[in-house]
Amino acid sequence: NMKVFLLFGLVAVALADVSRFEGEKVFRLKPVLDKHVTLIKELDKSIKVDFWRPESSELVTIDSDVDIRVPAIYLDMVYTILQQNDMEHEVLIEDLQVAVDAHADNKASPRTHSYTKYNSWDKIQSWIASISSSNPNLISKQVIGNTYEGRPMTILKLGKKSSSTKPAIFMDCGIHAREWISPAFCQWFVKEALSTYGSDSQMTSLLDQMDVFVLPVFNVDGYDYTHKSNRMWRKTRSKKSGSSCIGADPNRNWNAGWCTIGASSNPCSDTFCGYSPESEIEVKNVADFIRRNKSIIKAYLTIHSYSQLLLFPYSYTYDLAEHHSELLKVAEGASAALRSLYGTRYTSGPGATTIYPAAGGSDDWAYDLGVKYSYTFELRDTGRYGFLLPESEIKPTCEETMLAVKYIAAYVQKNLY
Repeated sequence: NMKVFLLFGLVAVALADVSRFEGEKVFRLKPVLDKHVTLIKELDKSIKVDFWRPESSELVTIDSDVDIRVPAIYLDMVYTILQQNDMEHEVLIEDLQVAVDAHADNKASPRTHSYTKYNSWDKIQSWIASISSSNPNLISKQVIGNTYEGRPMTILKLGKKSSSTKPAIFMDCGIHAREWISPAFCQWFVKEALSTYGSDSQMTSLLDQMDVFVLPVFNVDGYDYTHKSNRMWRKTRSKKSGSSCIGADPNRNWNAGWCTIGASSNPCSDTFCGYSPESEIEVKNVADFIRRNKSIIKAYLTIHSYSQLLLFPYSYTYDLAEHHSELLKVAEGASAALRSLYGTRYTSGPGATTIYPAAGGSDDWAYDLGVKYSYTFELRDTGRYGFLLPESEIKPTCEETMLAVKYIAAYVQKNLY
């Protein structure tokens, strides 16, 4: 009998297959010479390092900080290379597993959904069910399709019930699986909309005149995987025969300069653009929904982390968008509103020139479709914790981001087209 138990134990461990990050470090490298940039790219070729910022080695440039996660076995080698080549660096995270354990203090993990915790997909799913039936005059839900692994993608529609069609804003969270603060914000937004309607004049006016479509978790399969198997997963979980590597980057998979720059055609890369535009079913589901509602959707907001940026098109080209000056003016107003609460500083500008060029992003696609007010938020922080933002920062992050989103929404409401 003991043997049987042991066997079950081994099977359970194999099934759990949870990635551990003991002894791994996150470095911030400061390349100031061409040779530093070349070195970082060579390093990426010889060992598998995980790029936190920028999102791949191709995007590394002189005088821009590079945040990378390095496996424990390569630490000596990396330290040697940094010293030999005189590259300035600092350690952001001393031991990644310690940081992972600390950031979601599961010791006091409530059995129920909480707005100030990182909720698992199961909790979010039951939250969607309950919140969507909490106030039928203000909220409803709609399944827009299933993910690759068969999970439902549910959009929450916020707005006062109306017999006529209202203009709308679309917002999604959690395109990238490991950016946990992002879905936390979508949940917070829904809570705030429902609880302040009727008392907050701006929210009341917004929901009276417009609808807000919220997709709380875009990349559901990936998000679930970060909770159960690998906290550092970014992509979708799709599989293709002939490749052992899983998933594509859902923010490189849109038909906007697709795979021309800042994306990879290698299926094993974290910025893999997919096998064709909208090859990822999640992207296709959302693109179909936005196309179907193209006549009413006036703004597109997509929430990511980290870096404290408010970006707008373009990312796939250095050309300025047709509405550049207006988009910049609104972004700067939104950033000022955000900063007014806790002093958190955001940088705003077009994606390509503000951070780096990257093709196939959702904001560029929405803008080219005709959604004028198209914005990407990169929430807290600037790298101290990176993707592992502590749960104690969920509330302040969401509170300040609400101010920016409400600023943009109010502007759009006044400037319908």
